Amino acid sequence: MTGQRVKDFMTPDVVSVEIPGNRDDVLKILKRTGISGVPVLKEGKLVGIITRKDMLRKAEETQLGLLMTRNPVTIGPDATLEEAATQIIKHKVRRLPVVEEKTLVGILSVADLITAIAQLKFRREIKDHFTSRTFALWEETPLSLVGRVMEISGVDAIPILDNEGVLAGIISERDLIKNSLIEDSVETSDFSNGTDDDEWTWESIRDLHTLSFGVSKVKLPPRPVKTAMVTTVVSVPLNSEIGECALKMKRARVDQLPVVNSDKQLVGMLFDRDIIRVLCDGGQS
Repeated sequence: MTGQRVKDFMTPDVVSVEIPGNRDDVLKILKRTGISGVPVLKEGKLVGIITRKDMLRKAEETQLGLLMTRNPVTIGPDATLEEAATQIIKHKVRRLPVVEEKTLVGILSVADLITAIAQLKFRREIKDHFTSRTFALWEETPLSLVGRVMEISGVDAIPILDNEGVLAGIISERDLIKNSLIEDSVETSDFSNGTDDDEWTWESIRDLHTLSFGVSKVKLPPRPVKTAMVTTVVSVPLNSEIGECALKMKRARVDQLPVVNSDKQLVGMLFDRDIIRVLCDGGQS
C-alpha cells in the first residue's frame, strides 16, 4: 500500500457550518446530502464536528456549541491510509477532518477508506470480519422505538424482518434523519423558592416565578419502520471477498451488508468499520 495517502482519497470540498449557527440548518444539510457529519468552524478554524448521532441523542439542543463534539480527532493530508484507519478504529469515529497548518483542507470518512479498499482488491474472505451476533427488528416496530434501540445498542443500522422472519429491509441512522421532524412545543417551569411560612406572600408572588418557554425537538414519528427502511437490500454470501464487498458498499452507497447463507437466511452483518481493519495489517492475502 506504499504511496496511498489521505490526500489521495479525502473529500476536499467540505460542507461545514460556522458558530454561532442554527441546528435546523445542520439537519437540513444532513437530510439533503446524506452525509453523516459536518465540521464546525469558528472564524475559519476547526472547533468541532456535529454528527447524526449528536442530532438524535441531543434532540432538544439547538446551540451548535453544545451540540457538537469539541476538538475532534484530526489527521494530516500526507498521513497514510493505515494511520487514518488506525485513528478511526481507536477513537470510534466515522470521519477525520484533514487539517494542514490549522486549516481544514478536507475530510476523510470511512466511506473514503472503503473506496480505497475496493480499488486495492483485497482477496481475503469476510468470514473473520462480519458480526455474527447481530439482531433484527420487526417491520411494524415504531420509528421512535427504533431510534431508541439504535442509541442503546450503539449500532448504525439494523436489519428488519417481516412476519415470516425473512429479511425485508435495512434501517440506518441516515434513514432516521431523513424521516425526522422538528416538533415545537411550549413548556412551563416553576422557579419559585418560596415556603409555606407566609402563605399570603407565597400566593401573591407564585405566578411571578412561572416561566413559559418554547422547546424545539428533533423527533421521530411513531409510524412503522417499514415505511422508512431501505427495501432494496444488497446482501453477500459467506465466502465473499473483502474487496468485492467494499465495491458493493461503494456502488450501493451503504455502510453495511447483510451476510446470508446458502438458504438466503440472515447470519450476520458486515459493517464498513469492520472492513477497514484490513488496512491496518497491510496484507491482501
